[in-house]
Amino acid sequence: MRLAFVFGTRPEAIKLAPLIAEAARRGDRVQSLLITTGQHREMLGAIFKLFAITPDIDLQLMEPGQTLAGLNARALTAVTKTLRENSVDVVVVQGDTTTAMAAAVAAFYQRIPVAHVEAGLRTDRLDAPFPEEFNRRVIGQIARWHFAPTQRAKDALLRDGIAATGAEIHVTGNTGIDALHAAVAKLRQQPDASEIVHDAREWKSATRGPVVLITGHRRENFGRPFEEFCAALRDIAAAHPQALLIYPVHLNPNVQEPVHRMLNGLENIRLAPALDYPAFVSIMALCDFIITDSGGVQEEAPALGKPVIVVRDVTERPEAVEAGGVILTGASRARIVAEAGRLLDDPQHYASMAQVRTPYGDGHASGRIMDVLEKFSSR
Repeated sequence: MRLAFVFGTRPEAIKLAPLIAEAARRGDRVQSLLITTGQHREMLGAIFKLFAITPDIDLQLMEPGQTLAGLNARALTAVTKTLRENSVDVVVVQGDTTTAMAAAVAAFYQRIPVAHVEAGLRTDRLDAPFPEEFNRRVIGQIARWHFAPTQRAKDALLRDGIAATGAEIHVTGNTGIDALHAAVAKLRQQPDASEIVHDAREWKSATRGPVVLITGHRRENFGRPFEEFCAALRDIAAAHPQALLIYPVHLNPNVQEPVHRMLNGLENIRLAPALDYPAFVSIMALCDFIITDSGGVQEEAPALGKPVIVVRDVTERPEAVEAGGVILTGASRARIVAEAGRLLDDPQHYASMAQVRTPYGDGHASGRIMDVLEKFSSR
């Protein structure tokens, strides 16, 4: 069986890496073709190094100032051409990116079955997250195999009528937890030595003050909501000088401009370049809690026992909210400041959230997925 793994962003590479490794362990029965669109080119190198991944084909699709339509068109055209030129039995895509959606459509046009990793996530709002909710729904109509991380995700697919199409739905857990476990194991053997990780360790040891990790990059928050988010961070830093806020700033100009304009020069806020995955995992493990609009962090942080404030109105990952490890605030300045204050000032509240929770799997999703795909190849 020959699998084509198509990915372009850092989260896709992280979550496909353990599955690619599992396929390699079955090398006498499985061959892999690794195709990258380069959607997050600057962020992929460290992932490739950490997980020993070498793409076979780099489509180099990124352009300055590109639009979603332009990226989608280029990805659809380039992946279609690549599939025509290579013998492939199954195309594997992950999540809900433009790369994943375009690759799934390209495979569909070539009548190649699609395996969707992390299937079934839904907010039931096409504008949140945008355009990810649309992307994953399109893939849901195309995929032959839907690998749902949780029972709730499977239920969403059943409500969409996916089973009636003859597709298979399997609850496997999330491969992102597989990747997290692998990264933590590697970092125990060789701790990350980056400057920002050193700063976090020094702060905690010297001041015994808390460290708060910040991320923010969602397209639907650009503009006024993002300025509210930055204003909230400024308020938190001013009210809690004992806390260090570490913000690895996403490369998107819509993030860079307001963050640097509003947060530069504040004594207890560290603005850092976007972190590679090992450094990010190290900061997650070191920090006290996280403020984010990321999807993947909502899965990873609870597995490390880190409370999360999610700067979104809705989430496609409600399991951790229900379990008590995640709080939704939206982009409300007042609510973000209030929830951060509770975590910083109320030890009992903090302890109630800072517990290891694993609603997204046990770290063995990749093996379950490959077992299903191998059954197909043996028919």
